Amino acid sequence: MNVLRRPVLVLNRNWQAVNVTNVETALVDCAKGARTAVDTTDMRPMTWDEWVALPIRETDEVIHTPRLLVRVPTVIVASTFDRMPKSRPKLSRKGIAERDGYRCGYTGVHCPDGNLDHVMPRSRGGRDTWENLVWSAKDVNQAKADRTPQEAGLHLRIKPTAPKEIVACALIKPEHPDWVPFLVRHG
Repeated sequence: MNVLRRPVLVLNRNWQAVNVTNVETALVDCAKGARTAVDTTDMRPMTWDEWVALPIRETDEVIHTPRLLVRVPTVIVASTFDRMPKSRPKLSRKGIAERDGYRCGYTGVHCPDGNLDHVMPRSRGGRDTWENLVWSAKDVNQAKADRTPQEAGLHLRIKPTAPKEIVACALIKPEHPDWVPFLVRHG
């Protein structure tokens, strides 16, 4: 991967993770004074002039310029306050499986190799929504086929709902060890 496309964690002025950017954008923002890079060795924000004067360590990735070797930042801090954005997990097969704990919505049996079932079949106007999808054992899903649960003699053990919005930083996966202290983990 091109070093300029590598991810960089963005913190707001209160040092809360709010976003992920790339090295190229992070360096431009730091050079303009809109953000400061964080020396994660001692957790100190550094101005652009301080950052480019840092010695390069053996483990550092660097950008080569005609005049300088610049350490690649892994974490930057905004000089303005960015609110903590909220977000929902993305609607996906994995998202439904995790929401339902990999348990069949009709039998309650743990089935990590299950699949998605549309409570109201798509052929009858059922949509791909959190409220219309459940995790299902494959044999149960095949037996239900193109019918509603009632028509198939099944009873939903759970009420499928959309997950609540959570602080977006809870969805950021730590792509670098330097990010770990800043990421909120629920669970």
